[in-house]
Amino acid sequence: MQLIVTRPDVELAEPDDCKRFSVRVAGEVDAAELERILDAEGVGELADGGEHVFVSIEALRKLASGRTGPGWPEDFAAMLAYAGSKGWLNDAADRVRAHIERG
Repeated sequence: MQLIVTRPDVELAEPDDCKRFSVRVAGEVDAAELERILDAEGVGELADGGEHVFVSIEALRKLASGRTGPGWPEDFAAMLAYAGSKGWLNDAADRVRAHIERG
């Protein structure tokens, strides 16, 4: 699963793949613009000095809706449980941390 951020869109690629998760920033999007796009689309916020994004779990569910197989709810729950065990959920447990890939 990869959240892809381009100017000005956000899309979810490979929503069935709950074994990996990242945010890919395509093109020349600087940190300020990335933060603006994430906020405008309601999908997340920059964290850790711009190295990671805390992505809304609800936004991921909405972006994946209708595009996944029947086992997805369980796979997604397992991904979130793993993230929680690593400390990759925010305090409210409504956002999951993802590293940023550029390119």
